[in-house]
Amino acid sequence: MKHILITGVSGYFGQKLVAHFEAKPEVERITGIDIRPPAYSSKKLEFMERDVRDDLNEVFSGREIDCVIHTAYILPPIHDIPLMEDINVNGTINVLTAAAAHKVAQILDCSSSTAYGFHPDNPPLLTEESPLRGNEDFTYAKNKMELESWTRGFEKAHPDIRMTVIRPCFVVGPGFTNPLARHLCKKLCILPRKTAPFQYIHEDDLVEIMYLLLKDKKAGVFNLAADGTMTFGEMLRILGGWPLRVPVWLLWPMNNLMWFLRVRFVTEFPSSSLNLTRYPWIASNDKVKKELGYTFKYTTREAFEDFARHVKAKGGIG
Repeated sequence: MKHILITGVSGYFGQKLVAHFEAKPEVERITGIDIRPPAYSSKKLEFMERDVRDDLNEVFSGREIDCVIHTAYILPPIHDIPLMEDINVNGTINVLTAAAAHKVAQILDCSSSTAYGFHPDNPPLLTEESPLRGNEDFTYAKNKMELESWTRGFEKAHPDIRMTVIRPCFVVGPGFTNPLARHLCKKLCILPRKTAPFQYIHEDDLVEIMYLLLKDKKAGVFNLAADGTMTFGEMLRILGGWPLRVPVWLLWPMNNLMWFLRVRFVTEFPSSSLNLTRYPWIASNDKVKKELGYTFKYTTREAFEDFARHVKAKGGIG
């Protein structure tokens, strides 16, 4: 783990990864790629402006990169679905193929527990062996499911590469913002009439586990999620908001119309995203606890409360 390549290095999470790995003495150099330069600096970081779909031969050549952390994905829904799928699917295939061509020892790919899908018949806990049923109408989950299927073939073709796939649930922490976080921070938050318990992982736990998986040379698939769950009512009470519960038969077409018209102050996601609040998709964290001996610093509630403290301190979400 002397020289790490991080994709998506200019985002907030990329910055967290660089700061975390920069402090580790065994990490001598970090190469980061993104479509824009980072707003921060690091003594160990060499930035290269690249799209993950670009030819990456120059990025790998002569640098002796031994680990790749692939985080460059589009998670928030966008209206241009072909572009989203091109970046998420073809970008990932391009990064992993380039890494294999340059004989990288280990790849850590960020999948997602959304790959299990949001379904009313999901079991109480989803383990790493549970079938992946990412919803076809939720592009991000569908892409993650498709990529994990592709990754199985990639592993067979490259048995010399240590392949580590993580399936984190939704991430929260001081600096995180996404459509769900912004929606929950509204004083009046529109929700389906019935919602399921929800699960988070704190950003600090996530980056530490990613470091340990590389340091301990762990291969395989790992769910990453904190202990416990929360209700959406509890989240809103902590943030000081109020729920407006709407029947799905009315909310679904109303939300889709606002999405189609790009009325962002009402919604930032198509109605298919509502299913992640309606149906349970709770991931077991037993495997990562057992194989790493890891103790989570934050439960789901504590992770969300840390996020809420920073939102309140700043007077709103970033």
